Amino acid sequence: MLRSLLSPFFWLFVTVTPFLLAGLGAYVALEDRIVREQFEGKRWALPARVYAGPVELFVGAAYDAPGFEWFLSQLKYRKDPQLSTQGTFVRLGEEMVFKTREFQFPDKTEPARELRIQFADGQVILLEDMGSGQPVDLLRLEPPQIGSFYPARREDRVLIRLDQAPETLLKALFASEDHNFYVHHGISLRGMLRAVFVNLRAGGIVQGGSTLTQQLVKNFYLSSERTWWRKINEIVMAMILDARYTKEEILEAYLNEIYLGQDGSRAIHGFGLASQYYFGRSIEELELHHIAVLVALVRGPSYYDPYTAPDRTLKRRDLILDEMRDQGFIDAARVDEAKKHPLDVVKDPHQSVSRYPAFMDLVKRQLEKEYRPEDLTSEGLRIFTTLDVSVQHRLQQAIDENLPKMDKRPGKSPLEVAGIFTRKGTAEIAALVGGRKEEGVGFNRALDATRQIGSLYKPVVYLTALEDSQNYTLSTPLTD
Repeated sequence: MLRSLLSPFFWLFVTVTPFLLAGLGAYVALEDRIVREQFEGKRWALPARVYAGPVELFVGAAYDAPGFEWFLSQLKYRKDPQLSTQGTFVRLGEEMVFKTREFQFPDKTEPARELRIQFADGQVILLEDMGSGQPVDLLRLEPPQIGSFYPARREDRVLIRLDQAPETLLKALFASEDHNFYVHHGISLRGMLRAVFVNLRAGGIVQGGSTLTQQLVKNFYLSSERTWWRKINEIVMAMILDARYTKEEILEAYLNEIYLGQDGSRAIHGFGLASQYYFGRSIEELELHHIAVLVALVRGPSYYDPYTAPDRTLKRRDLILDEMRDQGFIDAARVDEAKKHPLDVVKDPHQSVSRYPAFMDLVKRQLEKEYRPEDLTSEGLRIFTTLDVSVQHRLQQAIDENLPKMDKRPGKSPLEVAGIFTRKGTAEIAALVGGRKEEGVGFNRALDATRQIGSLYKPVVYLTALEDSQNYTLSTPLTD
């Protein structure tokens, strides 16, 4: 009797199981192909970055101490008497000591150096390498970035290598997000079981329990929707990723992929860009309290936004520091010291709109003649221009100071302005203004305005005639 009851179920099991296994195998094979194709192919569309011209320093260069300090501020150098990191300086009257950042120019890499510079009568009178004590004939400082060309999704990131990431950043991630990263095989059963219990009680998915590998999968391959099917895909792909690639490869991809905030329509991805956006520093220049803030953003960049929710972000930062201490990554003294600091984010991080829209308009027009749009928005091109930010600043300053005075004339409508500053000998454009408002390109009068210039051209005509001295002099009559 029992055999007759079990027989149908037995044969059903024998018949269906091969199909289930074949389906499971096909599903895993498909996920494996997706993981490999995207991870081994071109991972990210990198925007082209546009730079101003570099500043060249030498004895005799026309700079004074206030002007040079202003330029360093444009490069986001910080005052630091200890010169503890690259991108710092200290000023003592007409003398400054500063530590430059390493920068890759088209022809060679300029290494980071500690230098002393002195000024007198509006020029450089001494430039010395503090390490060797030798004079420096010529120094190129890194140029400021003045714009970018973003892909359609407007994702932005600054790629970093794993060996560029501070050790404290990795420790903070392990302490806060994934204690057993180097032990598990892509997923943490304990974390998943805890998340399942919380989700069942909530009646939906409210907690992830995800490892760093799972977080990478969610950001890199999947959507952000909270469904059970997406969670299954995440688990399977995380296990495949862990089996296919080293922990170091996964960790480096995570550091560059994770979403950490929004700048208008520009998405901030990766710790390399986030360190610049929130703190105006490269990843190597971050201190412990900065790192804890960035790791706090991993759980929710909008929820822990340091600008809109500073108190909440500060509590999360301090919790991460405590977790690092409790897990033995740092000692209590370092935690106490880090907690004394405020969030320390820059006051105005927004850079989605260029400060030099008219000049960037010119750059874009020229590049569109030579490059395909997809190259400008995905190949990570580095474009170096001739813009002199000091000259551009003085030109815009003159406009801001003088046009309002001219507008006060009775019976006159507000004036507009256009200006181009070129270098003698090379005709390189050092500064360009397309209108009185610095923000937003609008109508670029420097490039597009067409009107009769009248007597402005007469000196050119007269000079050309006077060069032919046999036929023309100042007293030669002309038919008007």
